[in-house]
Amino acid sequence: MAHDKRLLIVEDDEAFARTLKRSFERRGYEVALADSLEGVQALLAGGSFGHAVVDLKLGPQSGLACVQALHAHDPAMLIVVLTGFASIATAVEAIKLGATNYLAKPSNTDDIEAAFARGAGNPDTPLAPRPTSIKTLEWEHIHEVLKDSDFNISEAARRLGMHRRTLARKLAKRQVG
Repeated sequence: MAHDKRLLIVEDDEAFARTLKRSFERRGYEVALADSLEGVQALLAGGSFGHAVVDLKLGPQSGLACVQALHAHDPAMLIVVLTGFASIATAVEAIKLGATNYLAKPSNTDDIEAAFARGAGNPDTPLAPRPTSIKTLEWEHIHEVLKDSDFNISEAARRLGMHRRTLARKLAKRQVG
């Protein structure tokens, strides 16, 4: 199998990982699954991949460590971060660490393949002012603090000056995963 049709899916939700795997296999990819940084490292010891899909939140771990390890192993690998925990801060970090693209869930196989194809940026993208609501600013700030506290809700709540349960309720309202 060609190197460019080898895909690594890093996802801790087993059902979603299996569904994504079957979908990519129907498109001719050879797919391997991992659910942690340790799993990624074990698979990389056995070979290389042309593509990777990495979930941002892997249980207590951050998928950003996986992005960094994959990019260090093969800088040419096309890496898409797929998350239900999207924020500007984590998108910027993912790209800095070597991700090719960043998609918010729900995304399907077509979206992911299109993200692999869009490896380069578009300098002709129109620059338009983005109206930002207070709720959006709050949500982005919460995600930035969560990222800075390694997704530890108790520590993030302390840094935000709110009760842990209040933060947990806010996160539950926005389908994190």
